[in-house]
Amino acid sequence: MSTERTVLVTGSTDGIGRRTAEKLAGPGVHLLVHGRSAERGAAVVEDVERAGASATFLEADLSSLAGVRALADSVLARCERLDVLVNNAGISKPSAPREVTVDGFESHLAINYLASFLLTRLLQPLLGTSRVVNVVSAAQDALDFDDLMLERGYSGFRAYGQSKLAQVMLTLDLAAEGVTANCLHPGTHLDTTMVRAAGIRPAGTADSGAAAVVALATADGISGRYFDARRESRAHPQAYDEQARERLDAEARRLTALDR
Repeated sequence: MSTERTVLVTGSTDGIGRRTAEKLAGPGVHLLVHGRSAERGAAVVEDVERAGASATFLEADLSSLAGVRALADSVLARCERLDVLVNNAGISKPSAPREVTVDGFESHLAINYLASFLLTRLLQPLLGTSRVVNVVSAAQDALDFDDLMLERGYSGFRAYGQSKLAQVMLTLDLAAEGVTANCLHPGTHLDTTMVRAAGIRPAGTADSGAAAVVALATADGISGRYFDARRESRAHPQAYDEQARERLDAEARRLTALDR
């Protein structure tokens, strides 16, 4: 059995994800680098190997459930355990018109929440004593279970906000099941491709956000918490509604066909 600590960071070829992977790299660590670009993935692998870690690039498009399942299959085939899982990959398109994925789901909910939900659930046999960190946002909006896909009165800001609240709810569910899981808002308008693409002037560095992620990924004795950067905080009230979380979990299982 390998003694290396295995770490998977989704969306780790750019921005906070890349800096997180680089900060977690070191001797005795095997980084699973995920992204959609093999070229960028090779560059990250080179960087983390220079820091003394070993690394594997896993290419997958998390905008489709098939892509999520393919990534999970790749991890399950390679690993006996997963010591750290950082669900970082996501999108934010607040000013864009409503978009749906190949599976027919509103894109923010699909990529930010359903992908991390399905990936985490599929990888649960490997988790054991691992740490799960979900990169969320302080921008959280209550979920409307009668219109989760926001087919009526669409707002990109609301779509993003409810997808991030859903990730918080996943975090609390995992913690209640005994998995060491936490989530955080890494910082407001950090210098990432996603922020710049939205036409927003960065107010902080990707490095600072990554440092906050790494702090949670390496912390002991903390689970089921939401952090604003490095300060423990409170998420949207709906996150602590057990009935709402049960309803969301059931809906996510149905949408992802997890239990089939």
